[in-house]
Amino acid sequence: MQAVKEKLQSMNATRKAKQEAKAEEKAEKEIAKARMDVAREIRLAKQAEAEMDLHVANAGKRVDQEISKHTANNPHLVEEANLMEVSAKGGGEGETTNVPTYRN
Repeated sequence: MQAVKEKLQSMNATRKAKQEAKAEEKAEKEIAKARMDVAREIRLAKQAEAEMDLHVANAGKRVDQEISKHTANNPHLVEEANLMEVSAKGGGEGETTNVPTYRN
């Protein structure tokens, strides 16, 4: 009777150890999955930032093209636009400039 009791206790201890090992393995898998998800989100964020930088660079090129195109036709137009930017940014205290605007 004592041998059977010891055998049952041994089986219960083995079963408990297996359950704990399985729970630990499951937790490790969840942590690994979370790390992969975080790495994926970081990669996507970096890609989006690179695409944004590309769009900004393309917009800058477009602005330069438009300025050079209009400068060739009317050089005073660009100078007037630059004066407007300076006055809009607060080029001087109490100063006002009467600069004509270009409209199509």
